[in-house]
Amino acid sequence: MWSAHHRRTAIIGWLLFVVLATAAGGASGMVEMSASEQGTGDSARAQKILDDARLDQPAGELVLVSSGTAGGWKAAAAELSEAIGKTGEAQKIEPPLASQNGREALIRFQIKGDSKTAADRVQPVLDAVRDTGKAQQGVEIHQFGQASSEKWLGDLLSEDFQRAEFTAVPLALGILLVAFGAVVAALLPVGLALTACMAAFGLLSLASHQLHLFQTTYSVMFLMGLAVGVDYCLFYLRRERDERAAGHDAETALRIAAATSGRAVLVSGVTVMLAMAGMFLSGLMLFKGFALATIIVVFIAMLGSVTVLPALLAWLGDRIDAGRIPFLNRRGKKGAHESGAVAGAVLRPVLAKPKLFAFGAVAVLLVLAAPALGMKTESLGMEKQFGSDASLSVAYKKVTEAFPGGPEPARVVVKADDIDSERMRGALARFDPSDVTVHRAKNVAEIEVVLAGNGNDSASKDALADLRDKRVPAAFGGTGAQVFVGGELAESVDFNDQLKRGIVPVFAFITAVTFLLMLFCFRSYVIAVTSILLNLLSVAAAYGVMVAVFQHGWGASALGTEAVGAIEGWMPLFVLVVLFGLSMDYHVFVVSRIREARDRGTDTRAAINEGIRRTAGAVTGAAAIMVAVFAVFGTLSMQDMQQMGVGLAAAVLLDATIVRMVLLPSVMALLGERNWRTPRGLGWLPRMDHGEAEVPAPGNLSPSGV
Repeated sequence: MWSAHHRRTAIIGWLLFVVLATAAGGASGMVEMSASEQGTGDSARAQKILDDARLDQPAGELVLVSSGTAGGWKAAAAELSEAIGKTGEAQKIEPPLASQNGREALIRFQIKGDSKTAADRVQPVLDAVRDTGKAQQGVEIHQFGQASSEKWLGDLLSEDFQRAEFTAVPLALGILLVAFGAVVAALLPVGLALTACMAAFGLLSLASHQLHLFQTTYSVMFLMGLAVGVDYCLFYLRRERDERAAGHDAETALRIAAATSGRAVLVSGVTVMLAMAGMFLSGLMLFKGFALATIIVVFIAMLGSVTVLPALLAWLGDRIDAGRIPFLNRRGKKGAHESGAVAGAVLRPVLAKPKLFAFGAVAVLLVLAAPALGMKTESLGMEKQFGSDASLSVAYKKVTEAFPGGPEPARVVVKADDIDSERMRGALARFDPSDVTVHRAKNVAEIEVVLAGNGNDSASKDALADLRDKRVPAAFGGTGAQVFVGGELAESVDFNDQLKRGIVPVFAFITAVTFLLMLFCFRSYVIAVTSILLNLLSVAAAYGVMVAVFQHGWGASALGTEAVGAIEGWMPLFVLVVLFGLSMDYHVFVVSRIREARDRGTDTRAAINEGIRRTAGAVTGAAAIMVAVFAVFGTLSMQDMQQMGVGLAAAVLLDATIVRMVLLPSVMALLGERNWRTPRGLGWLPRMDHGEAEVPAPGNLSPSGV
């Protein structure tokens, strides 16, 4: 209400905050996490030794030349090696290595300079390989390596996320136009969400100097910020319009919206932020960055919705309906209650037979969740991550088939007090000398060990376990050296192992936080427990949908994707935390309205009917926006982004329909007055009014006043 009375100060202050945060973040730049910070366990320790010793391994590249006959690749390979050398960007170009059948040859070389920036210099080599391939007849040429992969991936991600961001905003705007029927009313939430995201981007860049971030963190922030920012404004704005439609003047409607939906937004925002904080317990910097990003953007969106939004509404007054669209404008009592009428038609049978509908809703969600019992997680390789038809996946597959062991061998890193000691020389002698690189000035040695299998299958994992558990201890036992096994597969195994350990404390944290916040907000342990159970059903159903589509391939082609036989390793934990947070948006908003009716003396069933009918429009619009935004990310090229988008979209859709419209009212109807019981001994809990009992006194909120 202070913002509404001092709207000029609030609006200018918000714009100044956004500009300063954006400028400061742009000036400081984002700091990305290093290779050792991305991982965990022994593989991260191995990389840390190399980072501390400033031993940069040049980016390696592989070019596979295939022909239909044995030795048919020789002329092409010779010409290709010459062309690569002429680019001036390659070094240590090795003679072609023939495969066992003699029909393929592998050319190994390195990109000159720092491996971290090799992707910026690899284009001339890519051009040389492509041009040579076009000039040759009867041979196939495929390139794969660190620099070419990073170049290909960077270009793909940039294109994908630009498309997602430019698609999500018009979609959200279109849904809001349908919901409000007026251009200004639709632009307000989108504009506020975008400015919140801009400010969050700047603050996150500043924070990245302390907590280094993964390259996709900004996209995750935009995804959450747009969805949550629009939703919070939608809840607030929809309540203000409902009160106007009920006959209140602009000032009174704004005061009621501030005292009801404004409070619900605060509770919901705090709940989401605390749920996201659970990711700090994962033990992985990737999730710590996700947690920091989402907490920042949710806090700013929440702050904007209860400060600058009331100021804008007070300033606009009736001009909020400027730019009315024929056939879409819903101003007035009839339009305000259209969605409520639909909700009422759904609620009548639900409240008449709550046992039947509660059982049916739970059964549907459990059926959807059933595939999750067979969930298999792994760090998806190139072929699975980008689809079997992607050029990078094809090259990876061809190389691994012709030369088993994968393009990336395991790497044993040894740090000793004296790498040249007799005992250390004896230990290193147990490995092929051609695979051992000794950095005497740093007292560090690197050993490359080719693993069996394709680099990610059970044979490769068994070979890695044997290397870690038997070969390395047998060779370096008693030397006193630090010895760790790293490499692509080791990093994947260590990452997934940490995820399995981390999900327990994260789950315990978010369930405890949800329980305590709901208990504090509604003074009811029944509401708190049902909140957790409903959220778990939503998460389980989302898991089931993800497994059905992406692991088993049910309906995958219809969604423009393909089955990969597994779920990306970090996805279950991420989806759990995000859905637990986002589900509270609807839950707090709906239950607050039910409690509001109950506090006026309405019996529980009538309060349920009124609360859900009156929030149906806002929940439907908010859910539609979230589903649309998440679905856009489901169209991206990377498999993990597809899984995230489809999983979150399905969960929000189920949560806003089956859970909020059927399961929640039926369960609350069955519980009756028990919904509102305060636990014995906790009567000291402060009472949070959910109605209009403490609406602030009127002030000067006329459009002409300041």
